[in-house]
Amino acid sequence: MWAEVTLDYRDTERAAQFWSALLDVPARAQSRAGWFQLGPTVAGGPVINIQPVAEAKVGKSRTHLDFWVDDLASAIGLVEKLGGQARDEHREGPWIWRVMADAEGVEFCLVGGPADEA
Repeated sequence: MWAEVTLDYRDTERAAQFWSALLDVPARAQSRAGWFQLGPTVAGGPVINIQPVAEAKVGKSRTHLDFWVDDLASAIGLVEKLGGQARDEHREGPWIWRVMADAEGVEFCLVGGPADEA
């Protein structure tokens, strides 16, 4: 089985730079115009595709990525430095979910544990 997640963007080059810097994974241009791919980071691991679309994102994403991080405050700071923004915060027990968005409004979550207080 092979796993891929494909994200839609109007500015795929900017999106590839954002995700590459955030995840510390090189982005590679693909043979299809405007496409980029990140990963896999291990043999047979999943990849993230970035594909061009003409329309802007409208409304809430029905699917999003969650990233568990060791230092929630630092991860939020990196997203903001890369042009993204923090949106909502949710807590469940000792866990904190921060809903984030990149420059095109694509949402994802950063999740921190009990040692993190962002």
